[in-house]
Amino acid sequence: MRVVMLATAGLILCGFGFASAKEGGEPRKIAFESHRDGNWEIYTMNADGSDQRNLTQNPGDDVWPVWSADGRRLAFVSNRDGNKEVYVMDADGSHPIRLTHDPAEDEDPFWSPDGSRLAFISTRDGNYEIYVVNTDGSDLHRLTYSPAEDSRPFWSPDGSKIAFLSKRDGDSEIYVMNADGSGQRNLSRSPGSDFNPKWSPDGTKIGFVSNRDGNNEIYVMNADGSNATNVTRHKDEDGRGAFFWAPNSQQLTVISNRDGNWQVYVMNVDGSGVKRLTAGPTDADIPTWSPDGGQITFVSGRDGHNQIYVMNRDGSHQTRLTHTASDNSWPFWRPVR
Repeated sequence: MRVVMLATAGLILCGFGFASAKEGGEPRKIAFESHRDGNWEIYTMNADGSDQRNLTQNPGDDVWPVWSADGRRLAFVSNRDGNKEVYVMDADGSHPIRLTHDPAEDEDPFWSPDGSRLAFISTRDGNYEIYVVNTDGSDLHRLTYSPAEDSRPFWSPDGSKIAFLSKRDGDSEIYVMNADGSGQRNLSRSPGSDFNPKWSPDGTKIGFVSNRDGNNEIYVMNADGSNATNVTRHKDEDGRGAFFWAPNSQQLTVISNRDGNWQVYVMNVDGSGVKRLTAGPTDADIPTWSPDGGQITFVSGRDGHNQIYVMNRDGSHQTRLTHTASDNSWPFWRPVR
């Protein structure tokens, strides 16, 4: 299974039950990866699983679909030209534009909140560093200069800062910098490995994974690095990188093997109210929230190949959305337009 991470839009959490199938008169959309055509392609579908469309349609692998904040475009990574490069396209698959042109690996794109730039990582200077580029491919420049890896860029909701993972101190730490690369500082300062930082949608906190207490746990700290708190607090593994903020910034979905295999749980941001949402002998992964907070998509191999499912935020009404003889992964909801 492809394991990936991304944030959801910062909107108000609604009540239980399926949310409306339309937003602003348009069907709600989910972007995802599928291997149904013999290679990885970017697809979209309606939130009920209907109208599944291949947007990329080329013999290379197209992966990592990331919505712009206005839901009008998708960034993705493709090796269609021989190596991993960053592309953007309209939400219907039209007007694909290659943004990077380098023989090194360019990947892990993340939109600025205003949709004008993408942060990404590249090995073009010898190791993974963080770069930004305008969405027309202009003004590409490097933000980090470290002999060790810098990766996992994640813009703050107001666009002023970027959180990222850095190994410059000998282990993985959570750093933050201004959007122009200035003011880089270590927020986590732990002898363990801290990784996969994600801003809360309201911008006040940063969640991350850490093994500082002996196993991987989910931590939440204030945006300035203060008051880092272990919110999962369990002897087994929590996180594996796959945790996601609810749109109201008050809950998290996490992956944990505390009950024997990897399943989806939901909890309050202070660690209370833990509830298991999925069950079964096969793993579940990538639990991403709908923009209104009413539903959660996830990936499971319970029916053979990895398929995409949706459920209410309380775990009820689990429904399979993809039905293919090959893997599907990385479902993410289009932000409300």
